[in-house]
Amino acid sequence: MQNDKLKSYINLHLIVFIWGFTAVLGALITITADAIVWYRMLLAAVFLFVFILFKKKTFRIPLKSFFTLIFVGFLIAMHWVTFFHAIHVSNVSITLSVFSLGAFFASILEPLFYGRKVLWYEVFFGLIIIAGLGMIMQVEVNYLNGMLYALVSIILGVLFTLMNGKLIQNHDATVISFYEFIAGVFFISIYFLYQNKFTADFFALSINNWILMLILASICTAYAFTASVKVMKKLTPYTVMLTTNLEPVYGIVLAYFIIGGKEKMSFSFYVGAVIIIITVILNGIIKHKAGKKVLAVVDDTRPRDIG
Repeated sequence: MQNDKLKSYINLHLIVFIWGFTAVLGALITITADAIVWYRMLLAAVFLFVFILFKKKTFRIPLKSFFTLIFVGFLIAMHWVTFFHAIHVSNVSITLSVFSLGAFFASILEPLFYGRKVLWYEVFFGLIIIAGLGMIMQVEVNYLNGMLYALVSIILGVLFTLMNGKLIQNHDATVISFYEFIAGVFFISIYFLYQNKFTADFFALSINNWILMLILASICTAYAFTASVKVMKKLTPYTVMLTTNLEPVYGIVLAYFIIGGKEKMSFSFYVGAVIIIITVILNGIIKHKAGKKVLAVVDDTRPRDIG
């Protein structure tokens, strides 16, 4: 059991690294944020459809779960639209740094979703992360619009992560992701039809954009998103969100080497980023030492993370 959780935690870090690269791809793709999400979810759904058929899994799910997946798909679509828009109006570093607030929101909302007590150190670490983010915001006020879009994005991200944490206990991660992506494509398509955005130019992507989009949809979405849902069988949504705070580190480093000068930030920005990293490490240490004591304060009907 402990080995399974360790494997899940290692796999989660690989996923977070891939998500860091996702932000770089979003900056390199030269179409609008909502178009990126439409293509991303559509192509990822196609990849998952083929995978489900190949594995001979069933698409059947209860009607109640189906409507829940539709709603979660809407949240995911809006999360990604605001995420990519934040990158376009600011940059990768700013957008990902705001995502550090996810752990704080998760520490407050997760007990409400799963009926457990609030753990003091989760809230404490969340507050430290806010302090680190405060340092970043204080010196990078020119990117305020990007920060606000990123804030909306991370709130939506916490909500769908918590909901998927419940759905994964009874359904296959691949099937969950497939229906959520289809729902996202549906909602964005309705908006595009209303705005008359489905034009010849909309489908005329450059070769470079197609290559980047295929990487985004396959590795960074079909694989990484499904895997992130699957690890929640062993890890709590809070730990998933807190570990996701390493996404800015991976993304900022990748962006600096791939994109270059636009991603160079102030010294205070990097101090704030270091605070976030240390917080993630401390959370892992405390959860490991707490062991069974942590299990005693959570709902024992659901697998939880203790390390």
